[in-house]
Amino acid sequence: MIRVTSLTKNYGTLRALDHLDLHVDDGEIVGFVGANGAGKSTTMRIIMGSLISDEGEVLWIKDGQQVPMDAYHRRLVGYIPEERGLYPKMKVADQLTYLARLHGLSRHEATSAANGWMERLAVEQRAGDEVQKLSLGNQQRVQLAAALVSDPELLVLDEPFSGLDPVAVDVMSEVLRERAQAGVGTLFSSHQLDVVERLCDRVVIIRSGKLVADGTVAELQASAGLRWQATITPSAGVPARALEGLEDARTQSHADGRVTVSAGGASEQPLLEAVRPLGTLHQLGPVRHSLTEIFREVLAAPAAGTPADPAPTAPATKEDRA
Repeated sequence: MIRVTSLTKNYGTLRALDHLDLHVDDGEIVGFVGANGAGKSTTMRIIMGSLISDEGEVLWIKDGQQVPMDAYHRRLVGYIPEERGLYPKMKVADQLTYLARLHGLSRHEATSAANGWMERLAVEQRAGDEVQKLSLGNQQRVQLAAALVSDPELLVLDEPFSGLDPVAVDVMSEVLRERAQAGVGTLFSSHQLDVVERLCDRVVIIRSGKLVADGTVAELQASAGLRWQATITPSAGVPARALEGLEDARTQSHADGRVTVSAGGASEQPLLEAVRPLGTLHQLGPVRHSLTEIFREVLAAPAAGTPADPAPTAPATKEDRA
């Protein structure tokens, strides 16, 4: 669908993006993750043409052909910018119809699409209200409707879940899955890593404008350090000497008297041998790293080629603080 190659953006002597590569395929949901100021919003703005890169290119790929991203292909993209792009004093239905018309839909098509997405996103009762009179959550629903109303082939969404309650998060997640099943690719940034973990086919992590991880959640979990855990009911506590020799051993006590012991290592056998004499063993297996844990580990790891100080990066601009 799209491919970003060697994307580089400098602000004076400071580098915001450093030869960044990423891609989104048809029907794929890709989570775009990084700390504040990592370059996520800058990347999305370059994709959408509101910023110009210093190096690299954005390619539109369809049916085996690839062409530079241009104004025509950007009309095929549904976009949610970090600073929301709605007209505050315009009524919801009028705004969605207007935006659909800008993408080339006829008046009848635009009206039908606007009504359909207002109903799908549960804001049809607010169709005649000005956007500025809506709650932040409903404004976000309308913003998603604005991105979808033209039936785009690609979605680029900067923090689309910001300000949403859990029910609205579920609704938006369901919509993105439906669009993915219809072949629409999605690139979205979010600090809600639990949502990213359960929704995305693939996750891209950037740090200081550089790609530092790219893969499915399962692949990223597999690349994290191996760790094992055992849950036991100890006969008489868990003495520290029993865990000597284990790699980074940790214990967690539970209200029901059970204790979970975890340790690193290539095999679970050292942990099993250490806890078996201590009491009744209930469970033994690998630790499933959450995306939050993986994210923290990736950001804490030394940057490649910079064993001392990290490379300078641009300060978080107003458009890139997400």
